[in-house]
Amino acid sequence: MAQKTSAKPRRGVKEFIRKFFVSLKRAPQNIALVVLAAAFIVYSLNLTSIANTTARVNLANMGQCEFAAMLFSILAFVCFLRAFPKRQKPNMVMIGLVFVMMAILIFVDIVYYNRIIESVAGGTVITSDTAYIAIAQNVVVVHIVLVAVTAVLLATLPVYSKILKSINTSIDVEDNGEMGAIDISSEE
Repeated sequence: MAQKTSAKPRRGVKEFIRKFFVSLKRAPQNIALVVLAAAFIVYSLNLTSIANTTARVNLANMGQCEFAAMLFSILAFVCFLRAFPKRQKPNMVMIGLVFVMMAILIFVDIVYYNRIIESVAGGTVITSDTAYIAIAQNVVVVHIVLVAVTAVLLATLPVYSKILKSINTSIDVEDNGEMGAIDISSEE
């Protein structure tokens, strides 16, 4: 039995990293998209603690802040996807909307965070039964940081996209130098 040889040699991790950088060179905005998605996931997975904190503390506008944070997280994600259509120029109106929505997200998170601080200063004691208040406070801070990082990444996209494009991702192929001319005149 003859062994089958594959047409593509296995390159492993090195090839994976090369392909990863090639895809980043084509779509560098995916870095900011991943951070925005992480912000949404962190906030969504801890929504129970945030809702329990809203019910327990029950200060002005906490429910609206919670609702606005979820709504604008989803809308910012959708607008971000619409801002960078494939093989077309970025849509500046959508990019502007993404920045507006991220500003709203940071604003409502700060308002929510301040309401928690007011509650704790006003006498709400965080015990083992109300540990969700501390969790919600930490989640809101992480959400603010991740949204701010997304805004910075989106604002500096032209800078780091040029840096990514300067990375050499070409493959060196053996005998890729000069090839001699093939003489086919003597064949009959």
